[in-house]
Amino acid sequence: MKTILLVDDETRMLDLLSLYLTPYDYRCLKAESGKDALTHLKKENIDIVLLDVMMPEMDGWMTCRKIREFSDIPIIMLTARSETVDVIKGLKYGADDYVTKPFHEEELLARIEALLRRTNHSIGPQRKLVFKGLVWNEETVELKFQNQLIPLTPKEFALMGLFLKNPQKVYSRDHLVTALWGLNSNIDDRTIDSHIRNLREKLRNAGFPIDNHLHTVWGMGYKWIKEGSELKS
Repeated sequence: MKTILLVDDETRMLDLLSLYLTPYDYRCLKAESGKDALTHLKKENIDIVLLDVMMPEMDGWMTCRKIREFSDIPIIMLTARSETVDVIKGLKYGADDYVTKPFHEEELLARIEALLRRTNHSIGPQRKLVFKGLVWNEETVELKFQNQLIPLTPKEFALMGLFLKNPQKVYSRDHLVTALWGLNSNIDDRTIDSHIRNLREKLRNAGFPIDNHLHTVWGMGYKWIKEGSELKS
């Protein structure tokens, strides 16, 4: 199931969009302001954003610019303004597509599906993972936090991907050695501790709250948690 963030200051429009999209296997999250949208994006794994332009305080254009400061998630702008200059403005601010109101639901659905295919989000969050401002990109072998590149070794990058793909799962050191080096490796499991230590330091230096998410399970190994509600390592 793909997660779609609906952003509109009109509750009725949010409800209508959710009512239409939910039967097509979309998990719909609702935000009634640009500020709420940014909060959702930094906390949730979201696949695509439907963003209304005409909102008070922070309009859709400004919200789009703010999103692009830390994420390349697909964005479709929704607006009653159809002038070419407004369309161009939205695209320049980082939108991927533009749909004018009123629109046919079938057209909107087709545009969502087409954009997800182009950005590989439709095949699941395996090639690119987004978590609270972190972007793990398997195609470019890069980890970024709020658009800042975090330099990782290949093993550190693989380790990060393993954790992000499998939150809440406890990995023993032996399991991690096998996953990163293979069954017949002669790597000491203390090497894992060194990689974990380096990974924590690099993300901490980049400003990511790594201690809230990468935890040591004493006597067992390590795990990644989505929320910082458990005891820190």
